[in-house]
Amino acid sequence: MSEPAVLKGSQRRWFVFTLLMGTFTMSISQSALSTAYPTLMRYFQIPASTVQWLTTGFMLIMCVMMPVSPWLLSNIGFKSLFLAVLAIFDLGTLLIIVAPTFWLVLLGRAMEAVGVGILFPSYQTVLLSITPRTERGSVMGVAGLVMGSALAVGPIISGLVLRVTTWQGLFVTFLLIITAVLLVGFGTIKNVLPSSQSALDWLSVVSLVGFIGILYVVNLIGQPAVNWGTAAVLLAVSLVAVVGFAVRQFRLTTPLLDLRVFAVRQFNVGAWLTSFSYIALIVVTIIWPLYYQEALGVSPFISGMALVPGAVALSLLNPVTGRLADRLGFKTVLLIGMLMILLGWGMVALIPGRLPLWAMMGVAMLIEGGNAFVMMPAVTLGADALPDHLVAHGTAVITTMRQLLGSTGVAVATLVLAAGGFRLVFWSFFVLELVGLGLALTLKERRQEKPNN
Repeated sequence: MSEPAVLKGSQRRWFVFTLLMGTFTMSISQSALSTAYPTLMRYFQIPASTVQWLTTGFMLIMCVMMPVSPWLLSNIGFKSLFLAVLAIFDLGTLLIIVAPTFWLVLLGRAMEAVGVGILFPSYQTVLLSITPRTERGSVMGVAGLVMGSALAVGPIISGLVLRVTTWQGLFVTFLLIITAVLLVGFGTIKNVLPSSQSALDWLSVVSLVGFIGILYVVNLIGQPAVNWGTAAVLLAVSLVAVVGFAVRQFRLTTPLLDLRVFAVRQFNVGAWLTSFSYIALIVVTIIWPLYYQEALGVSPFISGMALVPGAVALSLLNPVTGRLADRLGFKTVLLIGMLMILLGWGMVALIPGRLPLWAMMGVAMLIEGGNAFVMMPAVTLGADALPDHLVAHGTAVITTMRQLLGSTGVAVATLVLAAGGFRLVFWSFFVLELVGLGLALTLKERRQEKPNN
């Protein structure tokens, strides 16, 4: 086992800056592409159902790579892993730019997803590991700014770039930034985690394909002309694979993903709360533009710009909520956040009639601001309850769980919208967040002492 490097002063600041800059850019790529769908459909002469795979396939591959990240962190030095992730993302982005066919674009997108899927849990693990316990809230608040605001502003940035350049120009922007981060990373990124060699359990890796099957079926919800007989068989096989994966992890001496983290109640609550807040955030970014365009009759550009205030609120509050969590306690901050989210959904569910654009923008700010009080503080709270050697597994579990439930939330929102309209969507998520508030109330006031081993 190799000993990790110790970062001090400017060395630590440059390390964190490089890590967050790479993560922010790759986070934007996750959500930015939806704005370019009409352009890509015309360019490649393909239907919406085909171009949608640029997002659906991205999520599927991300979901498989996340559980593998603890093994990669343990067996490959973090510097090598981080640089490799950036290089894979760069190559995928370059392939997209020069691709003459849509299927090569899809391959490049898959390569990007491999990088993002590994990096998302890894950067949280690293930040938690190099930060003193008393400062974790503040640091993870900045991490929340990276993840949350990138998701929210991705479509906005994409829309602005596409107004002045082609769709390839959007990916050129990603390529230039990630290449710069890659070059800087050679000097600023260090091996800050202990590493130890262990065999990769390939049967566990293969079983992860079950997550792809589950997410694929979830994304079929609300689509026309679906063969639900075949989908039911795929879902059953996928569930068997996932259950087999879980059972195998408890039997392995060195599991690919240590699910014993679920035995820690504080971790459980943190994992569910961060998932509830993520569902609220991602559903707002999908449903609100539809409401603006279909119920209020505004243009796609105005509907995109109407997301800006919520994204700004999320960005400004994330660092603040981290510091508040360190000072006031995590239960207080989480309760404030869940109440904000619940109030937002309650306003659109309970107020009769159509709300004007300015009111819907205010509600979006309330819900996204509440997300800043919940998502990353809940991750930190859960990690604090785990021993050091399980932190990587805990963050991988949370990010995978968040991705699965977030995708499910969007699918459910789409289905409910088609069945009962916007009002039923608002009521459905109001009830869901009410459950989240009840869960937050079960927390103890102070954070548990962190185990040492």
